[in-house]
Amino acid sequence: MTRLSPADLLALGSLGMRTRRLRAALSALGIALGMATVVVVTGIPASSQQALLDELTALGTNLLRAQPAPRQDDPVLFPQSSVAMVQRIGPVTAAAAVANTHTRVRRNDLLDPGHSSDITVLAATPGLLDAVNGHVQSGDFLPRPDFPSVVLGNVAAQRLGIPDVGEHPAVFVGEKWFTVTGVLGPMPLAPDIERSVLVGWDAARTQLGFDGHPTVVYVKAREESIEDVRAILPATLHGEIPGLVQVSRPSDALAAKRATQNSYSALFLGLAGVALLVGGVGVANTMVISVLERRSEIGLRRALGATRGHIRAQFLTEAVLLSGLGGLAGTALGALGVAGYATLHRWPLVIPLEVLASGVLAAFVVGAAAGLYPSIRAARLTPTQALAA
Repeated sequence: MTRLSPADLLALGSLGMRTRRLRAALSALGIALGMATVVVVTGIPASSQQALLDELTALGTNLLRAQPAPRQDDPVLFPQSSVAMVQRIGPVTAAAAVANTHTRVRRNDLLDPGHSSDITVLAATPGLLDAVNGHVQSGDFLPRPDFPSVVLGNVAAQRLGIPDVGEHPAVFVGEKWFTVTGVLGPMPLAPDIERSVLVGWDAARTQLGFDGHPTVVYVKAREESIEDVRAILPATLHGEIPGLVQVSRPSDALAAKRATQNSYSALFLGLAGVALLVGGVGVANTMVISVLERRSEIGLRRALGATRGHIRAQFLTEAVLLSGLGGLAGTALGALGVAGYATLHRWPLVIPLEVLASGVLAAFVVGAAAGLYPSIRAARLTPTQALAA
């Protein structure tokens, strides 16, 4: 039996597509719509889910806050190296600390030293904003921790009458002038910082007589390990009596986030399965009709010496090519649809790569499976049966 080379098989399999372009285009369109559905029904929920997860993450799903337990006659003193100790915990991704310097802040030195503005002066380590998901609204965050400068919390800036740092204002902290280098934006995860004036850790020690012991330690850890980090955090900060350390429990938003991930995963699988089933039925239907329409071609080729294997390979190749081209076009069309929808709703664009790859691969597999029966049926036709039809 004469064997067809891959190039000849490809040319023969694409013959029907090239000679019947409209039929091929309509056949591929059905497959493309099926694959586009797979991408759309996974990409849009994935983008929506990511937008929701980002909002939940902003609520502090991976943030812990450790401080001495209240109402102690002899309050616990955290070690001066608390941040470095916490950072050695494997799942911890960020750690920072603040400490009350027990000093007052005034808008200028003409105000009564006893004047109280309900603003706390806190010493802060450099990584504070990263640990509490904060941001600077105006200026910079303590560019030099050893320089006499401050950053104002959002509420503190309003109370001091300093909305921004355009003219490099100064405030009177204790008995010294400090330059205002920045104003923080709203910080829902740390409202106490919003009402505070932050001083660099080293500057607080040299300028304000700060003893270097943190009063609050903020810890950000990987979400899947947040409970384990919470369990060992008291012993890390105060090994002698861990019970005197109070650690906030993980946010309720973390449970909501995990539930959201599970529900969306089930939705993805269900919708993708339905779309693939629809696409497979469409391919099979197209190829069966193609065999019925092209009986005369099959009979002529058999009369000219083509074997059943040649006919079978021709129709199977055509089915795979139709499905593959339709899958590629549908994947691109679905990706464009998801991108447009996500942009319209201001969501992050998320299209799982495994969906794109599996969608194209599934198109070829479905095409082969759907074209198997029509190709066998075409190969069984004798030349006389095909030509008589």
